[in-house]
Amino acid sequence: MERTPARGLLRIAVLALTAGAMWFAGATFDGTPAPRGAQAPPTEFSAARADAVLGRLLGPELPHPVSSPANRAVRDRVRAEFAALGIGTSVYRALGCEGLAAYGVFSCGTAEDVLAEIVPGRGKAIVLMAHYDSVPAGPGAADDESGVAAILETVRALKARRLTSAHPVLALITDGEEAGLLGADAFAANPALRARVGVLVNVEARGNQGPSLLFQTSPGDGPLIDLYAASVPQLATGSLFAVVYRVLPNDTDLTVFLKRGFTGFNFAFIGDLAQYHTARDRRANLDLGSLQHHGDNLLGVATALMHTDFAALKGGDDVYLTLFGRFLPRLPAGWALPLAVLTLLLLAVAAYAARGEIPGIGRRLAALSLPLAAIVASIAAGWLLFEIAVLVSGQPDPSYAHPVWVRLSLAFGVAAVLLLVSRLAGARLTLLSVWFWMSGLAVLSAYLVPGLSPYFLFPSLVAAPLLLAATRLRDGWTGAAGEVVVFLAALPALAIWLSLAASAEWIQGLSLHPVFTVPVALGTMPLLALVAPRPMPHRLWLRSTIALAGAAALLAIVAGLQPAFSTAAPQRLNIGFLDDHIAGKALWTIDTAAPLPQAFRAAMKFTRDPVPATPLAFQKSFVAPAGGPRFAPPAATAAVQARGKGRSVVLALHGTDAADRMILFVPKKAGLVRAAIEDRTFTPAPDAALLGGALIFCATADCRDKRVTLEFADRRPVDVVLGEFRFGLPPDGGKLEEVRPAQTTPSRLGDATVVVTKMRLP
Repeated sequence: MERTPARGLLRIAVLALTAGAMWFAGATFDGTPAPRGAQAPPTEFSAARADAVLGRLLGPELPHPVSSPANRAVRDRVRAEFAALGIGTSVYRALGCEGLAAYGVFSCGTAEDVLAEIVPGRGKAIVLMAHYDSVPAGPGAADDESGVAAILETVRALKARRLTSAHPVLALITDGEEAGLLGADAFAANPALRARVGVLVNVEARGNQGPSLLFQTSPGDGPLIDLYAASVPQLATGSLFAVVYRVLPNDTDLTVFLKRGFTGFNFAFIGDLAQYHTARDRRANLDLGSLQHHGDNLLGVATALMHTDFAALKGGDDVYLTLFGRFLPRLPAGWALPLAVLTLLLLAVAAYAARGEIPGIGRRLAALSLPLAAIVASIAAGWLLFEIAVLVSGQPDPSYAHPVWVRLSLAFGVAAVLLLVSRLAGARLTLLSVWFWMSGLAVLSAYLVPGLSPYFLFPSLVAAPLLLAATRLRDGWTGAAGEVVVFLAALPALAIWLSLAASAEWIQGLSLHPVFTVPVALGTMPLLALVAPRPMPHRLWLRSTIALAGAAALLAIVAGLQPAFSTAAPQRLNIGFLDDHIAGKALWTIDTAAPLPQAFRAAMKFTRDPVPATPLAFQKSFVAPAGGPRFAPPAATAAVQARGKGRSVVLALHGTDAADRMILFVPKKAGLVRAAIEDRTFTPAPDAALLGGALIFCATADCRDKRVTLEFADRRPVDVVLGEFRFGLPPDGGKLEEVRPAQTTPSRLGDATVVVTKMRLP
């Protein structure tokens, strides 16, 4: 036992500061480089030069969704920038479609891709890809005009280098990505264009700051990761990213090509999710360090690919992660399970060789439960603390605008949990329990989710031999030298897991609090073996635990007292006008995941709670009456043809001149077997039930006159919902826009008018 309680507290304080410093290092040294200025050498990528290109591309910074006049203006500015580099372009106009069978959603539209021949040549090409359209709600400075600007500056640097290439180099600037990957699909559906593709490098954004992450590659990525590691100055990737990306409701243009078996790299920065797909996605809010990282990745990878045999890029998968933007430990995925088993065996040998008494079964079970108790209790503490903040705030995410207070609250909560469980076992059993769990989870993840395994395996590979070697020391693990070894063994886990905790906020913020509390608990658990040898007196331990828990609760209350939203992190809120010819009424609608601001309630009689407004909506809305229908509804003419026991119905759509998109909803009970627009078909999954039927979008202005073919399993008459989507509100919507608080912003589809009617298909 320590000579004085103060020394015990000092030891814990030093360990806590070490953990905090490691989190800070992971958050600070994340791979984002300093931006280069306009005077950088012409052979290098310069964020300042790319930013100037971005300004010219954006022009007045208007939203420019696919097929809008603003989008055509951006397309022409893209072509002008290539022309200024002495590179000719062409426009490929075709129908693109993306079907999400599992959700029953089918999206089509006519896209206009810009194609540029950067380096001529024969054979398969290196394709640099980004999209130039934006969501209707915002100007898309980061998503994805920054990608287009990065490609243009990369092309300029490549030309300045005067490099020869074994492969042609193309730029594919796609259209309609935000409406359903339309331009990428249109390109990939053309056999002649598709045949030209060798390797793709796609650049995207899901925010406006942070490192440019290599978050996705094609399968068999070992050679791709080797090429990336050797080609770029700052690293930011991990095999876990692809695992997480698969469960997120996001896709990029590269998805279209990966489904067809192509080789590719996918880069994106994802910091500051609050401004993603909103009106605040403006050039002034883009971090130039992120733009620099995009360019360093593009230029480095493209240069390396120019003299790479594409056949050599096929191999086995790797498991890997990056640390502090500099280190990329990796190994073949097939090695993960054997190595994880090896660490378990080394720990078993170390446990046998370690000096110390053999405790009873009760103490061994208590020790074995320590890591599980720490993880479960950390999750529970995070949930409780977040709920306290929610209760005080009255908002679903009190960390949205001011995350620091929730972050501190969660950190103190995990510290309280770890101090609480620190007395479950002595030093020897604590050490063995923590590392047996780490190695056991390495085995489990290597078998089930290999992409996750390096977070358990790499710390274990360092710790197991160190702990085995320490058993030969005079006092084993508990002497002064032994404690140094235990501390050194803990450092990789600290660095890896706390860096993950720092970057995990990029995914969904701290509303997904287990992605903070669990990594922090896992990363700091090895330090418990340095607390257990010198336990504090019971009373001091109890008081310290209560003090940490109290501080966590107090910080949660402080978090709840902060404004939930700000002008930098505004509430996502879309105002809509629903002209409902089915119900014979019109409604004002407001879509938001947070409580409705009082200013809107003062302007109109909105419902107390959100309600279903239309079968075409993915979420409930606050609604207020707006009188009767006022706009002419869309229409369609139907031609029916019997097909066995079923029938085929060809609908010729007749949208009004104001329609920007057309929408068709077919209830599940109608028995829809297949849908088609032109030659593109869609088969909904039998259990697709997102909206209780199939939702067919035709996302471009020419959809007003498209033909949609519907095939049904039988010949029963069915009612379908036909609608049109118009960007913007009717003139009297100005009274709602006038009262819109500054801390709110349109997002994704933005403020819009929807006109719906019902049609019976014979």
